[in-house]
Amino acid sequence: AGKTEKQYWKDLWRYRELFYFLAWRDVVVRYKQTAIGVAWALIRPFLTMVVFSIVFGGIAKLPSDGVPYPIMVFSGMLPWQFFASALTECSNSLITNSNLIAKVYFPRLVIPTSAVIVSFVDFLISGMILLGLMAWYDFVPSIRILTLPLFILIAFISAMGGGLCLASLNVQYRDFRDIV
Repeated sequence: AGKTEKQYWKDLWRYRELFYFLAWRDVVVRYKQTAIGVAWALIRPFLTMVVFSIVFGGIAKLPSDGVPYPIMVFSGMLPWQFFASALTECSNSLITNSNLIAKVYFPRLVIPTSAVIVSFVDFLISGMILLGLMAWYDFVPSIRILTLPLFILIAFISAMGGGLCLASLNVQYRDFRDIV
């Protein structure tokens, strides 16, 4: 308490290993406590893509402008699932780790950021399905694929910003967990 903003950014750099440790802990716990492990990160978006493809591509006959429908659905759904899970995890992170916050000093921004990093790991794992679909349909994306890192950075920053606001509200008013 009472530290200047400059000192806070130095502390964030000094505690950079804590980012790694907290994110790794959450990834290990998330996949260790499931019966199918990492496959869950692959099955969940794949099944959602199958349902969307059947409903919107097969039944509703919505156009895909020459792109195979499963690829179009999955490429839109993947960043949205990253943003939604990152926002949810970030907003609940301070409550989930309240015992850690009360015991020792470290920059509090570490906890919500590590929660978003865990969602990013899920995004990367699910991205393998998108690559597999592109190989299956023999689809080569256009040059616009180079904007993907910028788009993901925007989603990361947006999830962090909204998640931090919701996390602070969640600490004060526990009803925000249900709202999120």
